[in-house]
Amino acid sequence: MAKKRTLRSGFTTGTAAAAAVKGALSLLFTGGCPDKVRIPFLSEGHVDISLVSCSMEGETAVCTVMKDGGDDPDITRNAIIGARVWRDDAGGESFVLIGGQGVGRVTRPGLEVPVGEAAINPGPVKMIRGVVDTLRAETGDLDPLVIEIFVPEGEVMAEKTLNSRLGIEGGISILGTTGIERPLSHEAYEATVRSSIKVAKAMGAHSVVCTTGRRSERFAMGVFPEFSETCFVQIGDFFKSSMETAGAQVMDVILAVFFGKAVKMAAGIPHTHAAKSDLNLRFLADLVEEMVDDAELVDKVAHSNTAREAFTYLAGPCPEVIDRVGELAAASAARFAGEGIKTRCLIFDFDGNVASDSRKEPV
Repeated sequence: MAKKRTLRSGFTTGTAAAAAVKGALSLLFTGGCPDKVRIPFLSEGHVDISLVSCSMEGETAVCTVMKDGGDDPDITRNAIIGARVWRDDAGGESFVLIGGQGVGRVTRPGLEVPVGEAAINPGPVKMIRGVVDTLRAETGDLDPLVIEIFVPEGEVMAEKTLNSRLGIEGGISILGTTGIERPLSHEAYEATVRSSIKVAKAMGAHSVVCTTGRRSERFAMGVFPEFSETCFVQIGDFFKSSMETAGAQVMDVILAVFFGKAVKMAAGIPHTHAAKSDLNLRFLADLVEEMVDDAELVDKVAHSNTAREAFTYLAGPCPEVIDRVGELAAASAARFAGEGIKTRCLIFDFDGNVASDSRKEPV
């Protein structure tokens, strides 16, 4: 039997940016450029990163590295991340960090970076500051600096992300809380959900419409055309943590999901991925048994292959069961979100029609 391969971790765009800064700064301070640079992670350990290019352009040192995301299929995998560094003749701060080509700029409140600034998060800023402090201590060169981070293909990459919805325009974000990029990182997805909810709050919204993917979001946008785009948040499988974030932001919640996810939510399952929690058709069959005097229907639901199959048995003769699933899903959301948060659940059929709505009036 083949042994399961362990997925390989890599490093974040923030670590890559710090490595590019270290290469450029080494060249500016010493006149020489190393083949590799060592960057400490913010948690523990370090990584040695090879430089792709390192050269002087007049009085400016320019260095690039390739981001290695390990086995994580992130859009920035193998992206070129670069830094330009030059001495600040104006003699201002110790160093000024700016975003160049392909680095997004924040246009909406609610993120870790203020409006108007380059989308370089606090973790990467801390790593870059560490690089500057280390090289200054080693060389004694204390001249004020300007450091520009750039990503040649950043604008194109950003089109495949949710950055524009978050209010990040013109490129990607330079991210990382530890510096390590773990494969299929749940932490990264949850961080995006948290940011999305915070941006909706900062933009003045009182409710968020939580869907589990693009298809359910598209249907939800059709139901709520009056809501701005920032109100729609794709929470994926992260039911509990997303509800907790909404609760912390005092945001009411509208779940807009398909039946399979709704059943898991109704059962109070915190993470609704199939690998984490099997679709509880027994839970659904028990619900049918409580509400309907039909042993044959109970058996058909219990032995369905999928929630989609079970839905076909219930949609016509027993819409009250589907309604009850929506009510229980909304109740689970309220329990996770905490006291005082209003919740509502819409369940779509597989053509995008609203099969059930736990509340008729808007949240």
